[in-house]
Order: sequence, then structure tokens, then C-alpha cells
Amino acid sequence: MRVIAGSARRLQLKTLDGTDTRPTQDIIKETLFNVIQTEVPGSRFLDLFSGSGAIGIEALSRDATSAVFVENNRKAVSIINDNLAFTHLADRAEVLTGDVMIALQQIERKGRFDIIHMDPPYNKDLEKNVLNYLRNSKLADEDTLIIVEASQETDFGYLEEFGYTVVKDKIYKRNRHLFLKKIGKGQD
Repeated sequence: MRVIAGSARRLQLKTLDGTDTRPTQDIIKETLFNVIQTEVPGSRFLDLFSGSGAIGIEALSRDATSAVFVENNRKAVSIINDNLAFTHLADRAEVLTGDVMIALQQIERKGRFDIIHMDPPYNKDLEKNVLNYLRNSKLADEDTLIIVEASQETDFGYLEEFGYTVVKDKIYKRNRHLFLKKIGKGQD
């Protein structure tokens, strides 16, 4: 796995051996960043269920102002820190170890993020829990782009009830990226 563009372009990133994480393939990562390329520079980026940190590192390499990484696997956190040091992007990053739901409460005081990306384990409804939290959180508003990587089977029938609108649904062979925004007050 490598950084595709920006200041750390072509640098190889470490990944966790085994099946504990599911690294986003380079081609899918490239497609994702083609979609959001104009929104990344100058953004505050939140990378939930970070794995190796490849998505947040790609954002930092493409001039995101800062990135917060949240991962509960301690071996993966060590790899994120190694990758941040190797790419010389650690000075604009914060890495939190632990449960995503607890981390969200801890970072609430940090204010709004421009982009929130999550790649939770598939088919466990973890994205639903996060989206339920974010709907009443100061971490996201109607200008925040929320990106969920999920299996194609994931049911998102609750999005409107939770106050979200789908901006784009990019479907791949085995999974998808769902791009969401909160419905602003007065847009209901």
C-alpha cells in the first residue's frame, strides 16, 4: 500500500498482518480521493476505524490541515504512528487508541471536522452507531462531508430518520463508499 499523491507521494505504508484490519486497496483509495480532492486541502480530517492510517495519511499528504486517527487495535495504532513518522506527517496528526464511541465523546470539545471518514468492520452496525452519535454532535454540521466505507449489503434505510442526505453512493465490486451530509435546519 502506498500514498498516492501529495507530499508523501509513492511512499510505501506498513499494514497490519492478518485479518484484524482490512486495508483499503490503492485503486479504491484513489477513486475516493478523486471524488473529494477539492475538499481535502485545508480541511480538518477525522479518520475513524483507522487501521493502518492510510486514508488519513493520504488526506494529510494532500494538504489537509490536520487529522485525528481513532483505532482500538494497539498493533494498528503502532503502525499508524510508524507510518506518520515515515511520511513526516506526524506533526499534523493526533492518534487516539480506543473505542470509537468513547473517542468521539473525548474529541467533542475539538469542534467541527470538515471531513469524517469511517471504515468500520463490516456488517456489525458500527457505522449506524457513529452516525447516530454524529447527528447531535458538534463534530459535524451540514457542511461536514461524512464518508462511510461499508459492504454492499449494509442497510442504510435509517439515514433520513437520522437527518442525513446521500450526496453520492460509489459502488465497487465488494463494497461501497457512501458520501453523506447532515440535513441543515430549514432544509428538511
